[in-house]
Amino acid sequence: MFTVASREIYEEEIKRSRFIARAARAETPEEAMRIISEWSEADANHNCWAYRIGDVYRFSDDGEPGGTAGRPILAAIQGKGLDHVVVVVTRYFGGIKLGAGGLVRAYGGTASKCLDRAEKLEVKPVVRIEIKIPFNLKGRIYRILQDFKCLNLHEDSDEASLLLSFEIEAEFSEDIRLRVRDASSGDAGIKMESIG
Repeated sequence: MFTVASREIYEEEIKRSRFIARAARAETPEEAMRIISEWSEADANHNCWAYRIGDVYRFSDDGEPGGTAGRPILAAIQGKGLDHVVVVVTRYFGGIKLGAGGLVRAYGGTASKCLDRAEKLEVKPVVRIEIKIPFNLKGRIYRILQDFKCLNLHEDSDEASLLLSFEIEAEFSEDIRLRVRDASSGDAGIKMESIG
């Protein structure tokens, strides 16, 4: 999966209308909506947008004729093979109507050019893992985890057991599961959840 490495902006004048496209990485729909709110210019005629985060996507024409703005922006994101991306295209109307086809080309085109300028970053899918073990297995399991790049490692316990939770690149999740199962002789409880 590829996303944009940092925020990018591209501006173009089309038949006297000014189009300003902005793109950024967003990890969640809530973050995408915050960015959209931040970038929407109150004095502009339209602030059209789209985001794609995994299987979740949304778009808005913000008053432009249906299907002429948000959907072409989303098509630009998908056409570039990007994920976890939000794009906002702001339009200041210049007095000349572009027609439906002209709007599709303007919104999709400025979004596409903005994304072309953005530096791309490969993002590997991540899995959240929870391992519940008896206390006497702690040293053995920690030795296994040291072989992997575990993110956000958290430890919690009750009277009888230890709960370890962490995130790891999905490609290593099955390896960890098998090694923990073998090291604990099946006594470890393991839960995995894909988080993107």
